[in-house]
Amino acid sequence: MSGNITQVACESINLNFTHAFLPPVFVTVFVVGTLSNIWGLRSVCSSWNNIGNINIFMFNLGVADLLYLFTLPFLVVYYARNSHWQFGQPFCKVTRFCFNLNLYGSIGFLTCISIYRYLGIVHPMKVMGKITSRHSLAISALVWILVIIQILPDMFFDKNASISPNSCYDTTSNERISAYLPYSIAWTVTGFAIPLVIILVCYGHIVVVLARKANVNAVLKQRCLKLVVILVLLFSICFIPYHVFRNLNLSTRILKQKDICHASFRDIYIAHQVGRCLACLNSAINPLIYIVGNDDFLMKLHGLSKRARLSLAGLTGAVIYRKPKERDADSSSETAVNS
Repeated sequence: MSGNITQVACESINLNFTHAFLPPVFVTVFVVGTLSNIWGLRSVCSSWNNIGNINIFMFNLGVADLLYLFTLPFLVVYYARNSHWQFGQPFCKVTRFCFNLNLYGSIGFLTCISIYRYLGIVHPMKVMGKITSRHSLAISALVWILVIIQILPDMFFDKNASISPNSCYDTTSNERISAYLPYSIAWTVTGFAIPLVIILVCYGHIVVVLARKANVNAVLKQRCLKLVVILVLLFSICFIPYHVFRNLNLSTRILKQKDICHASFRDIYIAHQVGRCLACLNSAINPLIYIVGNDDFLMKLHGLSKRARLSLAGLTGAVIYRKPKERDADSSSETAVNS
């Protein structure tokens, strides 16, 4: 067959890259993500009444991050022990469920934040006083329900195989892969592609409105543009590679079962593992949303940086002032000795 290579390409994938690459990444994300999310949630709770209804989405975003971050130590042990899962298959499914809950919960709440920003900037008079905290709580509950409905079927797919009973696959075994791929594609469209289109439309219109209106507050413009950059960064780095290479990797596994083998299959597998790491990075990047959306947090951060600059300037001045004094003292000593 044209384009095929030797049967070596259809042999089992070498997992050495996965075992060496994933544990240090997961440890880093766990430490950075846990600290930043706790700090962000604390900031959100301390200024609950100042941010408005969007604060409820930020709080849920932090909860979704922490649910996933607390499962990372178990995955670190799993991959460090050469893909040997010792915590039981039910907890394996719970761990994978938490990853998907975090991933698609984050996308859902980021979409809600984008819609609220759009309504508040483009249609401020129409929504003024009409959107309450109850609406935000109801929408948050709806997001959780929709996300759980999307990812619940994943719990019914096997996460190990007869040849590797101690595995904990992030998708499913080869026996169920043909049924899993259509589900994964539908999942990608409903959980990722549609929210992406909504976010792009909202922020595209926001940028146009802010560019046309000269009387808009400069701070508001700056914050909205920062939020656009963060969301583009999130979707470009964390979400797009993961969904593209997850479905490509599933397709290569189906092709292998049909004895269709290509050299690129190994590269797709490695890209999928890198995409998984990038997807888990969203738990560490999401706290940037708190910074952009929280005026009180921004003021505190500005105050800390200002005090740090003043302290550094004072320290530098003291050193500069002290050196000539020491030189004068040394010169006086030399003069006395010479005399």
